[in-house]
Amino acid sequence: MAISAILAVAGCGSLPRGAALQKEVTRGAGAQDATFQVVKVSNENIEVIKGWPVTGWSGAFRWIKTSRGPQSQTLQIGDKVDLTIWDNQQNSLLTQNGSNMTTLTALVVSPNGSIFVPYIGDVVVNGLTSDGARKRIQRELTPIAPDAQVQLTATPGVGNSVSVLGGVGAPGSYPLPDRNTKILTMLATAGGIKDSMRNPVVSLSRAGQSYSIPAKDLYNNPDKNTRLYSGDQIIIQNDERAFTSLGASGTESLIHFPKEYVTAMEAMSLMGGINDTRGNPKGILILREYPADAVVPEGQNGPEKQQVIFSLNLTTADGLFAARNFLIHPNDTVLATESPVVALQTIFGLFGSLVGATAQANTLATSLSN
Repeated sequence: MAISAILAVAGCGSLPRGAALQKEVTRGAGAQDATFQVVKVSNENIEVIKGWPVTGWSGAFRWIKTSRGPQSQTLQIGDKVDLTIWDNQQNSLLTQNGSNMTTLTALVVSPNGSIFVPYIGDVVVNGLTSDGARKRIQRELTPIAPDAQVQLTATPGVGNSVSVLGGVGAPGSYPLPDRNTKILTMLATAGGIKDSMRNPVVSLSRAGQSYSIPAKDLYNNPDKNTRLYSGDQIIIQNDERAFTSLGASGTESLIHFPKEYVTAMEAMSLMGGINDTRGNPKGILILREYPADAVVPEGQNGPEKQQVIFSLNLTTADGLFAARNFLIHPNDTVLATESPVVALQTIFGLFGSLVGATAQANTLATSLSN
């Protein structure tokens, strides 16, 4: 009777357990009306799979390498200019009585890129260095003041600055000291990236184009410390890319990407590994959904169904090396299936309990009959 009861429980699938079995998840994959396909990942097909469309994000961070620019600044629309003009000639048009100099302050570079200087009119200075603008003004003054000398001081305005919008200690608009100002310098000026940021990503918006890079990569690679341009916008955001961990692993949760790329082997580590007493290392499944336009006919390189289950066997060298090269995509689900041995152990445990209970009942019945 005990054995019959156990077999009945096993047959109806109501044994107590945790994760799903691999055969349960993949059942029906070969049917004609199947809505998903199963792909066994190996060294033989890993390069082919890498050529399939990327899901969940663009597939790579796009960034601008550093470059060397002049230390001097160029005048831009909105900058303020102070002029001091010296002229030693008698009855000069430029200076006041009793003085050989005159000062013009807070001259704003107009939308057409010029400043107004008395007696010579509008002088275009946009795009010139301070020294270049000084020489141009002095040259324009030659017809009325051949010996005049000009001193020019510029203060960067809105057009000669960058905006740091968030994720730093002091967001705001910051002037560019020169044309060689780098992004790490600007982030430090803005108070640095907040410690509360999780896997921060630095994003740069320039002339309608967007660029992003993990902050770790920016700090660790000097060639990524890009030069800033007027009008650049910088924002620091959390890296929202994540995958879901389920099944017989160390943790079941949403796990955010700690770096640009995460392999299946690294994902297992982030999940806390496979549960030694429950997990099935032959049945690591990665569930992924492709857009409809990524599906290809059978025999072509690409997913044949929108829903694809990738299967990894971590008990062989081939499977282990494949796991080191298989890239997890954002929004993937990584499932560590349960070992079939666990179900057998449960059955044997139930069998032992029932046999023990039967023996106790027989003992009790014998004692009562005596």
